[in-house]
Formats: sequence, structure tokens, C-alpha cells
Amino acid sequence: MASVYRLAPLNDPRWAPFLQAHPHASAFHTSAWLEALRLTYGYEPVAFTHSAPGTGLKDAIVFCRVNSWLTGCRMVSLPFSDHCQPLLDGEDPFPSFLASLHSTFDREKWKYLELRPLFWPGPAKGRDLAASEGGRYHFHRLNLEPDLDSLFRGFHKSCIQRKIRRAEREKLTYEEGRSQSLLDRFYKLLVGTRRRHRLPPQPFGWFRNLADCLGDRLTIRLLSKDGQPVASILTLACKETLVYKYGC
Repeated sequence: MASVYRLAPLNDPRWAPFLQAHPHASAFHTSAWLEALRLTYGYEPVAFTHSAPGTGLKDAIVFCRVNSWLTGCRMVSLPFSDHCQPLLDGEDPFPSFLASLHSTFDREKWKYLELRPLFWPGPAKGRDLAASEGGRYHFHRLNLEPDLDSLFRGFHKSCIQRKIRRAEREKLTYEEGRSQSLLDRFYKLLVGTRRRHRLPPQPFGWFRNLADCLGDRLTIRLLSKDGQPVASILTLACKETLVYKYGC
């Protein structure tokens, strides 16, 4: 079995160029996202790799160690992240990762280990997976390369096109950025939305830390009617992808 090493992605200079080169790296793998998790919740990120110290990274799976008096020690890849694909060099390394993680699981008395991949690597299918499976979700991807007219024609006529036309008739105003004013108005809408859903809102500090850590890769987009905020989304940019992360 190949050796598996640990690395600290927040401090390892190999992490950023590795993410830039890997086709499955997302906004949720970046040091900025990991640092916001650490600052807000105290979660320390750790990655496992087959690459020895001092050599270029060829693969990695990143986790956050979550310690709680209520739930014990867990390894989650990653908390508050929509998905976090194992970044492999082909499909063969995954069984080796699983074997090493199982060994560490027993030795360090983790309560459980959680993975949130967009897809399971081929050798993992049907074997060596967790004893219990969590929720399944739909992942939506929209190609933004066509021109605006082509994108609009591709939307559902009733659910999307009609609402865009109504927004134009209502003369809604649009703002974008990451200023304190935009952040405050976004969060007020978010709290109201979560209240209607009977869910507690994320702490304001989480969004403040995201804005500080991601910088111009985070954008708040806000619509207002007669100066009153009515809707907002928060997006994250990573390479050629824009992620719609929060809406209210």
C-alpha cells in the first residue's frame, strides 16, 4: 500500500498551484474558504496525499477536524460546503486513501468520517464506502459561454423568463460588490428568509470572514424596489466557475 502523508493546506505552498492545475478543484478547496471556516468555527483543515513532503502534489483529500462535546471528533470534507471532490490522480489512489483513513479512524478514535463528492471515483463504487449514506441532492450546472439572448431562450418560459420580464417592468435596481452596506442588507434578507424556513441563520461573522478571506472572488448581488432590498444572492468565483452559494 502506498504511503499517505498529512499536510496543512493553509501553510503548504504547494496547495494553491495544485488546485489551479487540478480539473476538479472548486472554491471549497481553496485556502480562502478553509481560512474562513477556521476563523469562524475553529475548524482546522488537514489534507491527506500520496505525495511526500518536498515533492509536487499529485493528489489530495482535504478535511476539517470538528471537535464537539456533543458529537465527538469528526472528520468532514468539508463543513458548510456544497461538495468537496477528492482530488485524485486518476482513479487508482482512492482505495489506498480509504485504507489509510480507516486505520487513522481507529487509531485516533474519530466518531465518523464524512465525504461530500460530486461523484465517487470508479473503484469506490459499491465497496469500501461508509456504512450509512446521507442525503442525495441535485447538482445544477449552467454553461455561461453562450450570449445573453441564447441563455435567456434556454430558460423555462414560465418559471424564469416570465419573472425576468416582470423584474424589468417593476424597474428593480441592481447592485453588486462586497461593501459593508451590501453585506448588512444581504444579511438582513437572509435572516428573514431563514426565519420563514424556521431555521437559524448562519452567524454574521461567517459572511464577514468570507468577504475578508475571498476578496474579489466573492460578490454580493442585490435587487431593490424603490430603495427597499427585496432579493440577494452571494456568489463565489473559482477559475472558470461561478458558484451560487447563498440566496435570500
